[in-house]
Amino acid sequence: MKFVAFERSKQGTGASRRLRITGRTPGIVYGGSGEPKLVELDHNNLWHALKKEAFHASILDMEIDGTAAKVLLRDVQFHPFKQLVLHVDFQRVDAKTKLHMKVPVHYTGAEESPAVKIDKCMVNPIVNELEVACMPGDLPEFIAVDLSTLEKGVSLHLSAIKLPKGVTPVSKGNKTDPVLVSVVAPAAEVEAPAEGEAAPAAAAPAGKKSGKK
Repeated sequence: MKFVAFERSKQGTGASRRLRITGRTPGIVYGGSGEPKLVELDHNNLWHALKKEAFHASILDMEIDGTAAKVLLRDVQFHPFKQLVLHVDFQRVDAKTKLHMKVPVHYTGAEESPAVKIDKCMVNPIVNELEVACMPGDLPEFIAVDLSTLEKGVSLHLSAIKLPKGVTPVSKGNKTDPVLVSVVAPAAEVEAPAEGEAAPAAAAPAGKKSGKK
């Protein structure tokens, strides 16, 4: 994705507030071999870009005063209750440095799986994004996972999917092979009593004691 930013010279709370009043959002670009650079972006264009998944999970082409740069969106600060972006952080991308990124996971084919078509199970995605490590040129926009072979009683683990070439998962703690999708069997139906078999008797209401004092 491409977007345009402009270099800014003033910083501080007051300068940022005045910038937002004019419809601009302050930001910063850091990392790589260059010094951190203060930038500003058109707020409306940024707001619409942030609604796109690719803006969060892919390498972006940023143009600053006619100069192109490869960057990643690293942080966004929103106003607590207004539809307002307060600040954005971008990181420069070095083509020779490995990245650590969270990449969206797109699931397809669940409705065609035996678990759903035959056994009427519920398929529940547990993980919607994966943290991966890769070179910038190998970074996928998303990871596609086919669920058409899911079966009843078998959850899908990370080890069961094939990641794009050059992409490896980043494990955290003891979760080296997390569950991505769980398969939940339908609730058991209450069986009706067999023919000729008496239904369970309801408890009789407690009777009132009679008698004169």
